[in-house]
Amino acid sequence: MTPAPDRTLAWTLARAHLRRRRTQNVLTILGIAVGVMALIAALSLTNGFTQALISATLRASPHLSLTAYSPSGPNAELERAMSDDPRVLAFTPFLADKGLLTRPASEGRAAGVDFTTLFGVGPAAARVLELPPEERAMLGSLKDGEVMLGAALARSVGAFRGEQVRLLNSGQRRTALNVRGVFQTGNYLIDSAYAFTNLKTLQTLQGTANITGYQLRLHNPNLAPTVGENLTRTRAYAALPWQSLYGTLLDQLALQKKVIAFVVLLIVVVAAFGIANVLTLAVFEKTQEIAILRAIGATRALITRVFLMEGLILGLGGLLLGNLLGLGISAYFTVRPFTLPGDLYFITTLPVEVKLTDILAVNAVGLTTTLLAALIPARRAASVEPGRIIR
Repeated sequence: MTPAPDRTLAWTLARAHLRRRRTQNVLTILGIAVGVMALIAALSLTNGFTQALISATLRASPHLSLTAYSPSGPNAELERAMSDDPRVLAFTPFLADKGLLTRPASEGRAAGVDFTTLFGVGPAAARVLELPPEERAMLGSLKDGEVMLGAALARSVGAFRGEQVRLLNSGQRRTALNVRGVFQTGNYLIDSAYAFTNLKTLQTLQGTANITGYQLRLHNPNLAPTVGENLTRTRAYAALPWQSLYGTLLDQLALQKKVIAFVVLLIVVVAAFGIANVLTLAVFEKTQEIAILRAIGATRALITRVFLMEGLILGLGGLLLGNLLGLGISAYFTVRPFTLPGDLYFITTLPVEVKLTDILAVNAVGLTTTLLAALIPARRAASVEPGRIIR
């Protein structure tokens, strides 16, 4: 164990050295702080982007879809199982189709046309999909021949509430639908492609009484794979949790976070090795002082501890300031988030989500890097031979 006088002497020497190079020390601390600030802000913005995109996606998407292997009508036994499952918040039968929506030309307006994915759903869809209250009420009360369009899809077709559109479905059947209203999730991919009608309307168009399957909303969306496996283990249904449906998106978001973190981390590493430059210069300037200390009995461990302590002080100062700045920037963007074009980035604003694990990881990496950077000049100082220098 290190004697207390050695620890006190190491602290006294380290503090004395740092006082003599205040400008360089301040610049070193600022360099580390800027790197840490950028890393925390970048990770928080990335977390916010990921969470906002997932939330926007799940507003108009079920947490879990159960699709029958062969066309069939409603399954009463499966419906009882879903009703009895405490993990299931709500479910609705659905029928899916793809088609071409058109709006005839009128005076002063050209015709509108766009492709859509059309879902025929029951009234319980208002609980399965997390739309705003007015839109949710509209979805749960769709009448025969009525349709709800995604906001971007409605703009593309040029059809809004009270107007009529024509649908050509995948089976080459045609029908006219009255636009009951529009919905907006914030995810452009959904708002530009999805439309909802009631189940009977789409069954009549397809000439069938069958359904595609069931859409479910869970209390905890992360349990979707487990719930799907439990409900389909002994039934002729395929489970499609949202994690599988949007698996590519989730993988891309995870990769994006890793790349951003690595690139910004390089700033921290470069700034941390600024400590090595400062301490190396200090070793050159203090070579005689170090030799005298060694001659009067200072051990190599004591000399190493002095310079490691200097690096630790500079590193902790930079980390503390960087954390304050990073959290401050995150707080600012929480109050005033970035505004994004929805047709390019899928969401309209870029929120911020600060995670404790990210903060801890940033500080752990920053502290480790600064100590490693300080170790190089510290070992050099400890290797000074007092006899050769004094002579």
